Amino acid sequence: MRKPDTIEHLYLDFDGFFASVEQLRNPALRGRPIGIVPYEGGRSCIIACSREAKAHGVKNIMMVDEAKRICRDLILVPQKPDLYRRAHNELISQIGSVIPVDQVKSIDELSCKLDEGQRADPAGVAAAIKRTIRYNIGASITCSIGFAANRHLAKIAGGTQKPDGISIWRPEAMPAPLLKLPLDDIPGIGKRMEIRLAKAGITTMAALLATQPKQLRALWNNVTGERLWYALHGYAIEAPPTERGMFGHARVLPPDARTLTDAKTISRLLLVKAARRVRRAGYYTKSITLWMQYYEGSGFDSLTLPQVNDDQALLTALASLWERLTSRLTSKTRVMRIGVSLGDLTTANHRQLDFLLDDDSERQKWERLGSALDRLNIKYGKTVASVGFWEPPPGGNVGGKISFTRIPSAEDFW
Repeated sequence: MRKPDTIEHLYLDFDGFFASVEQLRNPALRGRPIGIVPYEGGRSCIIACSREAKAHGVKNIMMVDEAKRICRDLILVPQKPDLYRRAHNELISQIGSVIPVDQVKSIDELSCKLDEGQRADPAGVAAAIKRTIRYNIGASITCSIGFAANRHLAKIAGGTQKPDGISIWRPEAMPAPLLKLPLDDIPGIGKRMEIRLAKAGITTMAALLATQPKQLRALWNNVTGERLWYALHGYAIEAPPTERGMFGHARVLPPDARTLTDAKTISRLLLVKAARRVRRAGYYTKSITLWMQYYEGSGFDSLTLPQVNDDQALLTALASLWERLTSRLTSKTRVMRIGVSLGDLTTANHRQLDFLLDDDSERQKWERLGSALDRLNIKYGKTVASVGFWEPPPGGNVGGKISFTRIPSAEDFW
């Protein structure tokens, strides 16, 4: 395996992205502590917060009541996923004018490969990126940038100089910068893994680096641990491409819409959004799962399907799942969160019909109708036609949630 003798990767992480985009959009929020919440009047948790809020001790995924106790001036701003999506696209375009973007890792993280000239002047590359963002988009949006021999080390390097910093870890200086860090600063080492490492006598970065590749593989119970070992030791290692395993959506329900009736309506919208994504990506699904979290606990149920992707088949399956799942609940059940997922995917060119189920003509009819509805909605850039009623909840954004691994498309907000 190749071990680079120079820096080859840049990793960029936007600082408090959602909050900084809100400050860019609304000058009245600049310089003030703000916390992004899931919906108007939300009292659940802080999705993201500005650097001013972080200076008071506010953290992402902190409960709102706790955040308000430690920062009484905290301004709560409901999330606007479509705004963040558009800001992301513009930022990618602007950064691409300075250096080609190799991989978009999430809504607020990306990586670039360095050519020979860029390796010679990483500080100049970082300054050019920051200057482009500042003058072409706005000074409210800042980023931390790390340089290293591989992408993983570059990500760690950038994280050491937040916010708005630059960190250059050249191979000849390693592993000294790593030795200063706690284990939980390393991507891939969460609380559970830290406990597992401690049981193996590994409690410091020095101890982690002193292990062998197969030892970390055994601790992780898969090849991820071995890849981490090589990444931390500066080897040019790339994670293999991942295959799509499922399509799904989930939503936290606002306090005034947590009845079973409200949850059923939202589950229907979430399913249709997921089904549209399945069709756009050219897949069929063979399983559907419905899950919900309520005050007394949680529950889920699944159904196996023939290979389908049309709304009629999936909505019929959802209705059956809903009856099965809610039969265990009472009418007074308060639903906090609900989600739908479609799994066991098959690409359209590998579909096999079930010879025991003679419904091909029926499926083709519904698929043609679904394609017609999709084309009509694309033409108008919004949902103008659907199978059954279409009643988005207050606040919208059903299906437009931004996760750590997925950036929604414009169609997700229709």
